[in-house]
Amino acid sequence: MGDAVTETLWSQVGGTATFERIVSTFYRGVREDPLLAPMYPEADWEGAEWRLRTFLEQYWGGPATYSEQRGHPRLRMRHAAFPVTPAAKERWLVHMHAALDEAALPPMHDAAFRDYIERAALALVNRFE
Repeated sequence: MGDAVTETLWSQVGGTATFERIVSTFYRGVREDPLLAPMYPEADWEGAEWRLRTFLEQYWGGPATYSEQRGHPRLRMRHAAFPVTPAAKERWLVHMHAALDEAALPPMHDAAFRDYIERAALALVNRFE
């Protein structure tokens, strides 16, 4: 008969500040990656960071800013123009895992986040070498 648990992973790990750190660290690696960097618009790194951060925040129970400003995520459609090969997926995961390593989330949250990114990255592969 107690209260329902309403805290989300987003709020439990520190909210926007934590997601900003994860995404900033991730893009620091991506900007230097010879396979991934060319897929991003050179003049819009800030936009790319905003899109990933707000998407991840919304997915993990934070503000719905992403959908309010961009509509449904439609991840496969939005990535269709980019050659997301198995090699690109692996490079993307290297940088995202490094960002999560640096964020040092509590173990339960870290495991959930890593499980999600592994599944999401696999789902976005759209070209085979």
